Amino acid sequence: QAHLVESGGGLVQAGGSLRLSCAASEHIFSSSVMAWFRQPPGLEREFVASVSRTDFGTDYADAVKGRFTISRDNARNTVYLQMNTLKPEDTAMYYCAAAPGYNLHAGVRSYIYWGEGTHVAVSS
Repeated sequence: QAHLVESGGGLVQAGGSLRLSCAASEHIFSSSVMAWFRQPPGLEREFVASVSRTDFGTDYADAVKGRFTISRDNARNTVYLQMNTLKPEDTAMYYCAAAPGYNLHAGVRSYIYWGEGTHVAVSS
């Protein structure tokens, strides 16, 4: 049983937008900080953004600040990543992750649950 399922990836031109979605199991979503990570080709997985359980707190990697917005819909058990002004360097596999608790985390090891990923490709 998949606990986290991502969708919304695709191919887009530089300057365009995409919105990623991640549907989670209720018991995980309601008790977890949710986050997005990405892994560019040949590189390590890196933090993108996280959102607190109440949606009052968010954190972003410097590379995406001002362009990406993370949000969560607690009624739908879904977390979103709105990506605007996309750049070729945003090309990566994007993963949804969940960390039980309240604290925002940026480290991969803090997250227990992971989705299979959705691919985003940005052409120049």
